[in-house]
Amino acid sequence: MGQEELKVGRMPFIARIYQWSKDNFQYIPPIFISLILLTGQLTFGILDSYVNLIAAIATSIVAEIILARLILGTWKNLSSAYISGISVGILIRSNVVWPYIITALISILSKYVIRYKGRHLWNPSNFGVSWMLALNTMSVAGLSIQWGSNFAALSVIWALGLMIVYRAKRFHVTITYVISFIVLAYVRSLMTSTAFLAELAPLTGPMYQLFIFFMITDPPTSVSTRKGRIIVAVLIAVVEFFLRLNDAIYAPFYALFLVGPLAKYIDMRWLAPKAKAQTASA
Repeated sequence: MGQEELKVGRMPFIARIYQWSKDNFQYIPPIFISLILLTGQLTFGILDSYVNLIAAIATSIVAEIILARLILGTWKNLSSAYISGISVGILIRSNVVWPYIITALISILSKYVIRYKGRHLWNPSNFGVSWMLALNTMSVAGLSIQWGSNFAALSVIWALGLMIVYRAKRFHVTITYVISFIVLAYVRSLMTSTAFLAELAPLTGPMYQLFIFFMITDPPTSVSTRKGRIIVAVLIAVVEFFLRLNDAIYAPFYALFLVGPLAKYIDMRWLAPKAKAQTASA
C-alpha cells in the first residue's frame, strides 16, 4: 500500500477526532491535564499516593455538585471541578490525606463564596493551593519536580498545551508570560550571580505546565480584553520576579493570587462597563 493510500485511509479517522474535539472542547482540557499527570507519574513518580489524588478529585466534584445546586440552583459541567481536583492532587505534597481534601474544598468554595457581580475572582485551584502553602504547615509542601532531560515528554506537553490555549483564545497569555519569565530569569541570574539555566529550570516542570496552561489562562477569571490580559500576564511575571528574589518558593502561585483577582475586579468594576458604554454610544 502506497503512502497516498495510507494517508487517504487515515483521513476519516483524523477528521472524526478533529470534529469531536471541536464539538466537545470542554473535555479537552481535562484530558490534557490527565496527560500531564500520566507523563509526570510514569517519568518521575510525581504522586505521593493515588488515594490522595482521588480524594482531591472526589472532593472537588462533590463540592461542585452540592454548591452549584444549593447556591445557583443548577447542575454544573464537572470538567472545571475535575481540573481543580487533579491540580490540587498534583501540586500539593503530603503524607496525609487531609490537606488534599481541605485544599480541594477551599478551591471550590472560593467560586461560590467570594464573588463579585455573580462572578468568582480567583482561579479556584490557585486560591486553594496558595492558601494551603501559605499556612506553611509541617504536613504540606508543594511540587518541585522538573521534567529533567526528558525533552520528548516536555515537547508533547508543550505542543498540546499551546494548541489548547490557542483554541481557547488564550495563546497570547501563555506566550506573554513565558517570554516575560525568560527575560526576568536572565535579569535575576545577573542580580544573584546564579546560572541562567538554573533560573530558567522551573519552567520545565509539571507545576509550571499547570500554571501556564490552566491557571493564568482561566477564562472565567481573566480580564475582558486581549490587551488587558497581556498586561496582567506581564504583571504576574514581574511580581513573581520580586517574590523569587525574596526566596518565595511558590512565587508563581502567590503572584497570580495577588494580581489576578485585583485585575479582574478593576476590569469588572470600571473598565468593562466603560468600554461597553463607549461601544453603545459609537
